[in-house]
Amino acid sequence: MLLIPAIDLKDGQCVRLRQGRMDDDTVFSDSPVETASRWVKAGGRRLHLVDLNGAFAGEPVNGDSIRAIAREFPDLPIQVGGGIRDEATIETYLKAGVSYAIIGTQAVKEPEFVARACKAFPGQVIVGLDAKDGMVAISGWAEITNQRVDELAKRFEQDGVSAIVYTDIGRDGMMTGVNVDATAALARAVAIPIIASGGITNLDDIRALCEADTNNITGAITGRAIYEGTLDFAEGQQLADRLSAAS
Repeated sequence: MLLIPAIDLKDGQCVRLRQGRMDDDTVFSDSPVETASRWVKAGGRRLHLVDLNGAFAGEPVNGDSIRAIAREFPDLPIQVGGGIRDEATIETYLKAGVSYAIIGTQAVKEPEFVARACKAFPGQVIVGLDAKDGMVAISGWAEITNQRVDELAKRFEQDGVSAIVYTDIGRDGMMTGVNVDATAALARAVAIPIIASGGITNLDDIRALCEADTNNITGAITGRAIYEGTLDFAEGQQLADRLSAAS
């Protein structure tokens, strides 16, 4: 299982939000490239970038920072989400060196967009599904829909997405532990890789995800824990490597 450091971008700075609230943020750095370098040096093998302003604006806002990171690490897989609402935005990111575009809100509002994107950019489209109590949330988590996360995941699997990033919004940024049961249930419902997100706090969470009764949880995104020091990133990746090798 790959441990993936999150770099959440707001107004050109690296921040973390609590439960997606833009007015409840903590600034960790004013240099996105230096932050990315920190995690690469610690052994990061993929980066998860989120344009928080873009998620609310519906279009890229922190594109300059994202392009700067991609230029600095041209051989590193980078996945980007936030404000991706059309194919032109995906193409722009991919041409800038990003490996995967994450479609979130627009995937729920316009599922056909995912199908078109998968055909246009095969193997480079990820869908981000954020959920609370099994129901999908959109628009920066401001709106809870009546759509079940497992049903949408199955649909997008048929469209050809390369993975699903699943976030339990009740846990994200709260340092309360990852929702292993919900993540494993989704991983069992589909055959494509599931990347866990939200609430990862310490080595116990890494261990629990690796030991879940499914091999479909292929990655785990971590943010606040590695910035605040409750999880040592390098140690976490080493543990995940050992447990994955043993399974």
